[in-house]
Amino acid sequence: MKKRQEVYDLYWYFAYERQNIFWKKLNGEEAPWTDDEILQKFKFCNSYRINDRVSQYLLKNVIYNGKKYKDEDMIFRIILFKLFNKESTWELLCKHFKDITLENFDKKAYSKVLENALLEGIKIYNDAYISCANKAFGYQRKHDNHLALLDKIFNEDKAHFKIINSKTMEEGFHIIREYPLIGDFMAYQLVTDINYSEVVNWREDEFTVAGPGSLRGIQKCFIDKGTMSNEDIIRYMYENQDREFKRLHLNFKRIGNRPLQLIDCQNLFCELDKYCRMALPNLKSNRTRIKKRYIAKSDKIEYIYPKKWD
Repeated sequence: MKKRQEVYDLYWYFAYERQNIFWKKLNGEEAPWTDDEILQKFKFCNSYRINDRVSQYLLKNVIYNGKKYKDEDMIFRIILFKLFNKESTWELLCKHFKDITLENFDKKAYSKVLENALLEGIKIYNDAYISCANKAFGYQRKHDNHLALLDKIFNEDKAHFKIINSKTMEEGFHIIREYPLIGDFMAYQLVTDINYSEVVNWREDEFTVAGPGSLRGIQKCFIDKGTMSNEDIIRYMYENQDREFKRLHLNFKRIGNRPLQLIDCQNLFCELDKYCRMALPNLKSNRTRIKKRYIAKSDKIEYIYPKKWD
């Protein structure tokens, strides 16, 4: 393994500085929350995935909304939400169907609501990441294929029982990954979100998958990986985080006593790739600019975390 030291150190700096921004905003400090002009100008995900706005919405509105759900309903709710990954789409469906459960799931009725939204020019998908859009179930519309996917998973195959009985995150990943429209990255995101609920209690430090953005970050960070896989690299960062923060004299402030997890270290490579587009533009990849500029939100997030994290 051979590191590109400047970029490797930037990985830890970015994690530290982005986390500092989180704490300063949480404590009500006035902007700017950093002297880093790149972090001031552009939108970057949090160091901890759980602190991102969509993850917090998932926790508060899909998983821990004050109601009690059957295990199969909870998994259905999570997967449905994440396929669209957009708060307004979830609220639209809740408005029409009062609650989202397997019992009231009717793909034709759901399709009609979503189709009407599209006809009104309303976006129903979050463009933060692009979910697979092929016509695996024969429909022209992307959302109809996704609704057919849900019908296949839950009503035809009843695969939720397999997920519930899975002993590890990796086992759950492979069950979900078998289905069309779900690639490696999406399956990993889904099992991570399912693991926020009380339905399963998988260990987070046993399994990871490097997504497309993460692969670009790893390529910039390491000149040669040697015999290590991309997932080995992510685990290396996870296992060495305390040592590296100490080496660089960075006082990284955790949430609680929770270190960055594998999913966070994976995400940080994606954010590093974005950061390097501005900080080190000579490091080429198939992405050359950062699409989204930072726009401050007026509403303040009241952060919650999975109950099992204590």
